[in-house]
Amino acid sequence: MSAGLPAQLEELVEDFTAVPQEDKLQLLLEFSRSLPALPERLGEHPEELEQVVECQSPLFLAVEWAEDAAPGPETPVRLFFSAPAEAPTTRGFASILHEGLDGLPAREVLAVPDDLPERFGLTQLVSPLRMRGMSAMLARIKRRVRELQEG
Repeated sequence: MSAGLPAQLEELVEDFTAVPQEDKLQLLLEFSRSLPALPERLGEHPEELEQVVECQSPLFLAVEWAEDAAPGPETPVRLFFSAPAEAPTTRGFASILHEGLDGLPAREVLAVPDDLPERFGLTQLVSPLRMRGMSAMLARIKRRVRELQEG
């Protein structure tokens, strides 16, 4: 059990820890295929996305409040990612973060432990540079949530 994680994120960590080491990359690849496409409004305005330069592949993200929600610690956060199809590891990490964090209240997103990427059991299979990319995505999301809260 992954103490301190929201239920949907804890379930993802459990999914990864339940599969044998040799199947973890396949599971990550499956996640890469399920990353939602950007909404049209963001696709037409790429300047609204922030690049996570620590990622080996071009990854861009946007963090917003849920539509028509008043800003606050209980306000749901919406996440949007853009990563090329030829970057399955990066897309997989983005998809995990999307599935695990999208729609959660701001306070829950901010409370996610910074060691989250290591909890998936991928450190032996994925390069340290790629692991840093996932950590950077999480850090960027949390920073943007704090900025949104500050107005």
